[in-house]
Amino acid sequence: MKRLAEALFALLILGLPAKAEIATAQADGAVLRTLDKVSGTITDQTLLQEMTTQVGNLSVTLSECRYPIDNPAGDAFARIIIRSDKQTAPVFQGWMIASSPALSSLDHARYDVWVLRCTIPEADTE
Repeated sequence: MKRLAEALFALLILGLPAKAEIATAQADGAVLRTLDKVSGTITDQTLLQEMTTQVGNLSVTLSECRYPIDNPAGDAFARIIIRSDKQTAPVFQGWMIASSPALSSLDHARYDVWVLRCTIPEADTE
């Protein structure tokens, strides 16, 4: 299911005519929200590109965050890599979309992780 969602996302981003493309810019970082489903704890964390944070037994790395140039405070697209201490292969690797977190999401028994927005200089949002 995740592969299908990633393929559909790639088709949408890469397969649209030039007039329908959304011009994006790369941000310095992103704000991610995590939910511990057992304790109910919600935490917002700001990560810079290539920065890693621990969420329980998961290592969450932000590879890239992009946002629409015409609407900097709008949608965010973040490429995330999530690894478990118990596995060598990533448990999630791909793009998360702030406005559609279920489109490409982490499937983990205890934790949910999703992107809220890119972190950008305040001058870009005016």
